[in-house]
Amino acid sequence: MQFEIEIATRGQGLYEFTEQLHDRVSGEGLLTLFVRHTSCSLLIQENADPDVQTDLLAFFARLAPPATDSRMRYLRHVSEGPDDMPAHIKAALLPVNLAIPVRDGRLRLGRWQGVYLFEHRDAPHRRRVAGHM
Repeated sequence: MQFEIEIATRGQGLYEFTEQLHDRVSGEGLLTLFVRHTSCSLLIQENADPDVQTDLLAFFARLAPPATDSRMRYLRHVSEGPDDMPAHIKAALLPVNLAIPVRDGRLRLGRWQGVYLFEHRDAPHRRRVAGHM
């Protein structure tokens, strides 16, 4: 069974969509997910402490700052805004697909794990995640 989930973002951040996946899985098998964009990523990450998300955002902001940062002057692809090429860099370093085991109709995630879309752009976007069970 194939499906698609749309996630509305409000700018950079991690957006958990684990609950939306619970409604889409059944039986046993492997759920595969693929984000259909080049400036966001998919993550399985801790969902108990919001400081984890804050720290991830801070780390990747330092790793790939906006094109207006003097350390990024070497970038050539800047016509779509100062956040665009850094978003592509982050998406190149992080996964755009995930595979999650399913047993008895439940995702086999750990106690503190959640499934997230990691938005790397500043502006709101409608992101599409394709799934196959």
